[in-house]
Amino acid sequence: MMKSLSKSLGCLAALLAMLALNYAFAQQPPVAGREFTRINPPQAVSTGNKIEVLEFFWYGCPHCYHLEPSLRAWLKRKPADVEFRFVPGTFGAPQWEPLTRTFYALDAMGLSSKYHDAIFAGIHEEKDTSRQRALISDPRVIADWLASKGVDKQKFLDTYSSFAVNGRTQRSVDMTRSYDVSGTPSLVVDGKYLSGPSMIVNPDNSPNYERFFQVIDHLIAQARKERVSKK
Repeated sequence: MMKSLSKSLGCLAALLAMLALNYAFAQQPPVAGREFTRINPPQAVSTGNKIEVLEFFWYGCPHCYHLEPSLRAWLKRKPADVEFRFVPGTFGAPQWEPLTRTFYALDAMGLSSKYHDAIFAGIHEEKDTSRQRALISDPRVIADWLASKGVDKQKFLDTYSSFAVNGRTQRSVDMTRSYDVSGTPSLVVDGKYLSGPSMIVNPDNSPNYERFFQVIDHLIAQARKERVSKK
C-alpha cells in the first residue's frame, strides 16, 4: 500500500514538474534565427488597423495538411485584432500552379472556405497514387472532382483560366519571393516575421504545434507593441 502510494506521488510530482517546465517554456520569447526569421525588408500589409497573419500553403503539401487541425483550433481563439488570410505558394514551380489557381478560382466564386478542407482531404486521403497525382496536377481532374461535390464545372474552368486568376497567381509567385518563403507551411506576422512548424520541432523531429502557435502569439504581441510605439 505504502509502496503504491509512493509510486503514485512520484508520478504526480513528475507530472507537475513537466507541466511547470512546459509553462515556463511557453512564457519564453521566441528565438530569432531559430524559431522565426525577420523579413528584410518588411512587407506592407493590407489589413489597416488589424495585424495581418498570412499562411503560405499548398494543397499538395502533406505538412500543410497535418497543420490544419492545429491551425483551425488557433483560428478559433486568435486575437480579435488579427486578420488571417491563406496565400497559396507556388515558388514559380509549374507543378504547384494548378492548385494555386484552384484556390483563387474558388475564392473568386465565393467557395474557397466551403471546399478548403475538402480539397486537402480529397488529395491526402486518396489511396490511389496516380489518382492523387492527377488531383494535384490536372485541372480537368480537379474540375471533375469539384463537380462531384456540387461545383459548377464549366464556371470553375472559366474562372480558373481568367485574367483575374492569372494576376493573383502571379502575385503569389511574387509574394513567396518578397517574403523570402522557402517552404510550406509558413506563417507571416504583420509583414515582418516568418515562422513555420519545421523550425519548431520535438526531440524526435516531429513538429511541436503547441510551441509553434505560442511563437505566433508572441510575434503578434510584438507586432502590436511596435504598432502602438509608432503612433
